[in-house]
Amino acid sequence: MATSGVFNGTDLIVKLDTNGGTLAKVGHTTSCSISLSNDLPEATTKDSGGFQEVIAGVISGEISFDGLVVYDEAGTPTPKNAIDLADFLLARTKLDVSFGTEETGDSVYSADAFLSSVEISAEMESPVSYSGSLTLTGAITKSTN
Repeated sequence: MATSGVFNGTDLIVKLDTNGGTLAKVGHTTSCSISLSNDLPEATTKDSGGFQEVIAGVISGEISFDGLVVYDEAGTPTPKNAIDLADFLLARTKLDVSFGTEETGDSVYSADAFLSSVEISAEMESPVSYSGSLTLTGAITKSTN
């Protein structure tokens, strides 16, 4: 049953896969977000009556996430930890990604993507954390679970 009303952000997850298999959750995330953009080239002419006009251009997207580092949770063949993500970035691996809940009937956004950044941060007397950003490439599709 689809999620209704205001819901807990814990339900939103990012899933990745590298080889056309089953998508798996990015491990130990604490937050995630998706940003979709539409480039709007200006199409104003002398006939626009002094008002700006635009046309729909290139659509793009980015998924960002933060989490806690857990070294001893290997991710073969799918990512479980920040080290796997850094390896994907260094190898320039194209990933299958999805963003949504696991609740039947909820919307899920899917695309191919490349990791554009991975950061691992360590503050004294605090858990080691990581963050990453995926730049979507090609078509972005919306479906339901």
